[in-house]
Amino acid sequence: MPDSSTLSPAIEAIDLCKRVADASGELTILQHIDFTVQAGSTLAIVGASGSGKSTLLGLLAGLDTPSSGTVKLGGVDIFALDEDGRARLRKQELGFVFQSFQLLSHLNALENVMLPLELRQDTDARPKAEAMLGRVGLSSRLRHYPKYLSGGEQQRVALARAFVSEPPLLFADEPTGSLDAITGEAVIHLMFDLNKERGSTLVLVTHDPAIAAMCERTVTIAAGKMVHAT
Repeated sequence: MPDSSTLSPAIEAIDLCKRVADASGELTILQHIDFTVQAGSTLAIVGASGSGKSTLLGLLAGLDTPSSGTVKLGGVDIFALDEDGRARLRKQELGFVFQSFQLLSHLNALENVMLPLELRQDTDARPKAEAMLGRVGLSSRLRHYPKYLSGGEQQRVALARAFVSEPPLLFADEPTGSLDAITGEAVIHLMFDLNKERGSTLVLVTHDPAIAAMCERTVTIAAGKMVHAT
């Protein structure tokens, strides 16, 4: 087996900068962000609203492109790939939990969770999706459409969808932002439990210091700059 010390980190952010044009000229959203995340570890990205946290997460996932700098996932420079190449990499390597759930309204819970498996042409999509929905406590809600699910149930469907293909990387953007405290706490513990079971690398954006404290490392963003890392 290869020496683990020679393996590439799961995630490398290398001098990441993001600038956009606005009415006053150019707005700098992120500047000179550098950090690494080792495989199987957990990282919280924290900071005030508008600090650039979600933009950073989108760049790490290749959902947005930087003005300069790059991101490597498992040693692969994702911005050396074209858009189709990044989409293929996400399909194979990445699960993403959005704050707004991003469930497809015309698909029921089971179909939403089956979707990433079907895109990979997994012939066991249905039993795997049913098992994962059972794992998140939704065995009785398989045929329910998102509009008939509570916010906590929708987030658990989103978690099941993100985890069902057992991705090496899991990104979550304010996963409890629209949930009540009790449901939010249950969702977070579920996320960490699944992360430990699957051995995936977890990166989450949060404004909650208690959630950040559950992670092994924390990166703090302020006004687009990385001001602290532990």
